[in-house]
Amino acid sequence: MLYAIVAHDTLDSLAQRRATRPAHLARLTALQDEGRLVLAGPRPRIDAADPGDAGFSGSLVVAEFESLEAATAWAKDDPYVHAGVYASVDVYPFVKTLPK
Repeated sequence: MLYAIVAHDTLDSLAQRRATRPAHLARLTALQDEGRLVLAGPRPRIDAADPGDAGFSGSLVVAEFESLEAATAWAKDDPYVHAGVYASVDVYPFVKTLPK
């Protein structure tokens, strides 16, 4: 089943986010290589694709996992969690309707 992982950054996360990004992307690339990643990306703090020093308010990942527990465990082991980039992470079951 698909799960939406909605992560919320700490207020001053930009420097730590930049430093930890390669490890974070490596985990996402592994999901993509397994054919389980639907989409992933950051949520800018301002209405801009490149928010510059304003940084990001969090991230969204939609991917396939065996269960809610497996998705939650994967999310809790993200390098951004360990580095203190994320203040919290929510995981929800997700049903993709469109595009087909």
